[in-house]
Amino acid sequence: MNSLAEAFGKNVVPLALGLWAGAIALVPDNSVKILLVVPVALAALLCWTALRHHRWLIVFFVSLLLLPPLPGPLGDSGVHVAPLFAVLGLFVGLMWATEWRSGAHPLCISAAVFLAVLLESVAFAALYSGWQIAIGSLLRVALFAVGAYVLFFSLAGPVESGPGSSFRFARFLFWTAFASALFACVDFYYQLPALAGSGEQHVWLEEGVFRRAQGVFYDASTLGNLCTFFLVMVVVSLFRDQEQVPCSRRVMMLGGIVFSAALIFSYSRASVASLFVAICVLALVRARSLRRSILVFCTTVALAAAGVRFALPSFSASYWDRIAGSFRYFWYAPDNVLSGRLTHWKVLIDFLRDQPWHSLFGVGYKTLPYSDFIGTTVIADNTYLSLLVETGLVGLAAFIVLNIAILRTGWRAARSSAPQTAFFGEWIFCFWCGEIVQMLSGDLITYWRVLPVYFWVLGAAARPSDEIT
Repeated sequence: MNSLAEAFGKNVVPLALGLWAGAIALVPDNSVKILLVVPVALAALLCWTALRHHRWLIVFFVSLLLLPPLPGPLGDSGVHVAPLFAVLGLFVGLMWATEWRSGAHPLCISAAVFLAVLLESVAFAALYSGWQIAIGSLLRVALFAVGAYVLFFSLAGPVESGPGSSFRFARFLFWTAFASALFACVDFYYQLPALAGSGEQHVWLEEGVFRRAQGVFYDASTLGNLCTFFLVMVVVSLFRDQEQVPCSRRVMMLGGIVFSAALIFSYSRASVASLFVAICVLALVRARSLRRSILVFCTTVALAAAGVRFALPSFSASYWDRIAGSFRYFWYAPDNVLSGRLTHWKVLIDFLRDQPWHSLFGVGYKTLPYSDFIGTTVIADNTYLSLLVETGLVGLAAFIVLNIAILRTGWRAARSSAPQTAFFGEWIFCFWCGEIVQMLSGDLITYWRVLPVYFWVLGAAARPSDEIT
């Protein structure tokens, strides 16, 4: 009897799977078949993910960069599956808790303090704007926390074994982002039906009205920001020998063409400015080997621009006229050039002037676009001013400290003798310099679908060089 029970216990899983497969085969309705397959597929995915500590990041980043949001009432841009895989990553982190290292790194501490300030501001959102808007504020804090957890996991979590593991994962991120940018180019050229939650961002040409390239993201600025990040990776790679970069020079040039085209199709001027700042910073860091690398990068961008000119000449003309007009008319009509941002900023500054006590702790994170507590709803389009009004001087100070920690970490890593550490450090340092400038024209910490990618690279740069294999 005991042997029978023991044999049954060993074979219960195969037996259950067999019965489940038989049920799928016998059910005549295809929709029911799919419903029966989904639980097994998810269970297999969960088991595969839990076997290795880094696999949840693979599934998470694929869903983050390649999957569109699903139609649903939650949030402004539909329901996305990526946060579910982030929860899975939390459980994986608990499973491998014994392999974590000390998280007492200035970067982790700064990120934790800033996250705590955002969480504290939810109480003020409930006080001033009601519990419904406070719940929305809490959810947006949770989305930022996803990126923070990726940073903690990348910096202090279990490290994948094997030579060049960090470069292998960087290569995976490159190709995943490449696929996302390529889809954005195809989506824009053929004007495929808008995905769930897409923002209303259009370009008016003689041929008609075209939706700006957004890819699988909510808005075009997120796509442009992601393209800038990997274009910085491309140009940083051009300054290094082949064995010191994740991908070959030919692959980098191919990626540079696609990312440049997607950046142009996104119609994002701020992302172009961010890229310009990042390249200028890199030029200062790498002044000795500047000429050849910049020439190769400019050739890559020129090929992308020529391709856009050939495929969509009217769009290309409109894009470059918009860039040139931003400089030409800035001193005459700055508010028009900045798409009405000066008007929004004046509303917020007037509010703080009239009620200066709110400048200490703020009115609640991410409440300005949804609450009329300050007299009207407003989109700040400025990370620093938005944090000042929503989280007060406390939140703004914590964010400034976090940015200093990011730049300090990137700069120290860039000076490392370990090639991989130096590569990640130079990449994130140059990019974040441009990001700091771009934050003047957008609330970039709400780009929760791309921040985890940046924070993974930041964590890889911050890890001790003897752990970068």
